[in-house]
Amino acid sequence: MDNKYILSAEVTEMKLQRLAYEILEANPGENHIIIAGILDNGFVVATALCEHLKKISSITTELISVSLDKKHPETITINSQQDFSDKVIILVDDVTNSGKTLLYALKPFLEYYPKKIQTLVLVERSHKMYPIHPDFVGLSLATTLMEHIYVEVEGSSLKGAYLK
Repeated sequence: MDNKYILSAEVTEMKLQRLAYEILEANPGENHIIIAGILDNGFVVATALCEHLKKISSITTELISVSLDKKHPETITINSQQDFSDKVIILVDDVTNSGKTLLYALKPFLEYYPKKIQTLVLVERSHKMYPIHPDFVGLSLATTLMEHIYVEVEGSSLKGAYLK
């Protein structure tokens, strides 16, 4: 069965550039933003997003990773040991479906008092089961429960996304 591409590599880059501008517009006056990418593909999206932000702004971006078992998220780890109080954090994933991964990935940051936490996804599906609505969305797509969206990654490059 052939993959039904919904985002090519070129369109993905354009979406990320637009999302970078949206982040700047939503955070006026900030000089430091933490971009927290959920491993694995969310971190690749976050890395690309940081590159776009560096091209268009002098804002300092700090890239960190969030690791969790998406099916059973008992333990969530962050690769940066710091106080996240009074910081702007943008939590990034590739695809959101039910909102569960984004919700659980927020947990370690809630031990502090961040100034603001925002969420960003490259592709949003409309099957919410948790009270999470991404602040920044590259593409919003209505799908059936039987369909799945895959973001294709090769090394540290985003190759696009397809529906299966």
